[in-house]
Amino acid sequence: MKRILALALALSLCAMPALSQAGAARGRSITFGMVGGTGEHLNPLVLPERDLMAMTSLVYEGLIEIGDDYTPRPALAERWETSTDGSTWTFYLREEAVFHDGSPVTAQDVEATVNEILRLATEEGVSYRGPYASLRYLIESVRAAGERTVEIRAKRKNYGFIFGMTFPVLPASGVQASQPPGSGPFVVAKYVPENYLMLTANTAWWGGSLQLDEIMTIFHASQADLMNSYEFNRVDAILTRALNAAQYRSGVSTLNISYRTKQLETLLFNYQSYELADVKVRKAIRFAINIESLAGGSYMSMVTRSDTLMPTGTWMQGGVRSVLRQDTERARALLAEAGWSDPNEDGILTKMIDGTRKKLSLSFIVYDEGSDSARMAAAQQIASMLKTVGIEARVTVLPFSQAQAKLKAGTFDLALVAFNMDAVPDPGFLLISGNTGNYMRYKSERMDKLFSDLRSTLDRDAYMLKLYEIQAQFVEDCPLVSLYYRNGAIITRTMFTNARDLREPDPLRGIGDY
Repeated sequence: MKRILALALALSLCAMPALSQAGAARGRSITFGMVGGTGEHLNPLVLPERDLMAMTSLVYEGLIEIGDDYTPRPALAERWETSTDGSTWTFYLREEAVFHDGSPVTAQDVEATVNEILRLATEEGVSYRGPYASLRYLIESVRAAGERTVEIRAKRKNYGFIFGMTFPVLPASGVQASQPPGSGPFVVAKYVPENYLMLTANTAWWGGSLQLDEIMTIFHASQADLMNSYEFNRVDAILTRALNAAQYRSGVSTLNISYRTKQLETLLFNYQSYELADVKVRKAIRFAINIESLAGGSYMSMVTRSDTLMPTGTWMQGGVRSVLRQDTERARALLAEAGWSDPNEDGILTKMIDGTRKKLSLSFIVYDEGSDSARMAAAQQIASMLKTVGIEARVTVLPFSQAQAKLKAGTFDLALVAFNMDAVPDPGFLLISGNTGNYMRYKSERMDKLFSDLRSTLDRDAYMLKLYEIQAQFVEDCPLVSLYYRNGAIITRTMFTNARDLREPDPLRGIGDY
């Protein structure tokens, strides 16, 4: 009853038109549904809810944005330049950019925002470091060099640096505020946690007039409630990462618009395991896995395949996709070349090691995500695929904390693990020797050198070619299997954007322009 009354109040406050029939337009407003909205604040520097960030990305802006072709383009910064060695980047802010409270966006605001992000990322005792904590690897320092001129000293002096400049800029006085004003195309008119968020068009936006006046978001307690709201026409569209969104296929009255999340699913190999120290065994596992079957089965096709860590279909992806399809016979041949056989014909390969016949039996850990069982189902599918080539994979489902402890200690053979990939096209945290995400204990002097070169390359084309070399080395060494990016879905009765490449953290990009 509380939720119904709150919704009624929201609709009356906003003078929303009456609910129309399915598929009919609502004029210049749209009502979304999503699960969440439980926090007391909307500050994007610490906001933990990924779906809600889709809405706040319409309120707050970065120095730059990433376009459909995944290249940087001006946002609050109308232009930028870098020193010849890439150590200093200078951004020139738009004179017409103002916050929703009417105050101008200044270099001091950018400086204060960056310093707050770095404080959250590095200060002792901070419980949540926020979605922009990776800036600590990019930025050495920041300085307001004028009212609208910002100088940023870079730790990584390369082309990838600019991709990190998408962080939301807040007023200097509001970097720790619960609901600081933004500068984006929409303004927060009202936020009632667990009930609704109302956005209205920003008539003073530097980007020009919008085609949409209002966006109402109604929060739901569960995915079932969310789906019911759509079915009964209480909302025009829903935004969800739940797999049951796959039941909605694009048709006459409904569109199912996929967007790529930042979550990349991977199968990790532990190089300390004697069985997996052999690249032939690792490649055999890769060829034994039917990724299309995993995607269409456990994940109900709500994924975007990526064979080399980089998103497929972008300038970053190196074109090695065709060599990574399932090939069971090739997997068996590689295992035979590595000395594994099945003399007793029990279906599990063995090998003489130090005078003892050892089985090709691997511990396989996967962590429980509660309501989403897709990863556990995928692990069982993978174990079944490996069995067809003679590999025993003993699946153990663990709480996240226990799985993380095993990854850090190296007490596993195989692990099904998801990583949140950064906007910066640089997967070095996974592949550089001893780096934070390199749970495989993978070491390659050549790979380390390739990343060293990448991180000193300022030219865009040279950077791209270096990424291609990294991906070729990745295929050759096979330190892990890159499976797919998880997809979210926007289920809607009407098209609302002309953006072609929808992705986190701004899957609603272009909603005001269509």
